Amino acid sequence: MNNDIFKRLLSSLFLIPTVILIVIEGNIIFNSFLAVCLIISLYEWYRISLNKLTFFFGLIFLIFSFYLIFQIRNFYSDNNLNLFNFMFILILCISTDIGGYLIGKTLKGPRLTKISPNKTISGSLGSYSASVVALYFYFKYSYFFFEKTIILNFNLIIIILIISSISQAGDLLISLFKRKSNLKDTGNLIPGHGGLLDRIDGIIFAFPFFYFLISKNLI
Repeated sequence: MNNDIFKRLLSSLFLIPTVILIVIEGNIIFNSFLAVCLIISLYEWYRISLNKLTFFFGLIFLIFSFYLIFQIRNFYSDNNLNLFNFMFILILCISTDIGGYLIGKTLKGPRLTKISPNKTISGSLGSYSASVVALYFYFKYSYFFFEKTIILNFNLIIIILIISSISQAGDLLISLFKRKSNLKDTGNLIPGHGGLLDRIDGIIFAFPFFYFLISKNLI
């Protein structure tokens, strides 16, 4: 196994359960974790910003995005519903990322765009497929955790595909800034992954869109 893939796998096996436990715990632990992630993200954004203007707009966006991430975890008075929604979008983004990486590495094929040479059409399709499959199982077994049963219907699949597209677009946008700044990664915080922004580039775009959906009762 490639050394980078091995590091990435080990990091994921530690990070994903840790983040899920923090999200479940909520309250001050979640809020503190979110604040630390925001500070790190701002530093990494500073590293890849092209100039002061792009840094300023990125700073505003990151603060706005992290605020909405906080809001989603605390949107309703029902903690179970907040947790259900948060896990929904988190699983969607994680499966989009993992599906794109694994399928893209396995099948390869034509590039998706010149922005990132590692992004392929097969990887993008893998992102869509993985997000739908992951959420199918999440909905199927959600009753055991949230006493809430959701049927994966056509409307939900469309919403999943749209949010997965936004997550992928966020990934590409950060890749564009890295490329313009002649940097491979936003940092070296996470072994095998790079910086924090390398891992949450899709999340910081997908969560605000999801907040819009729930605030307008569209989901």
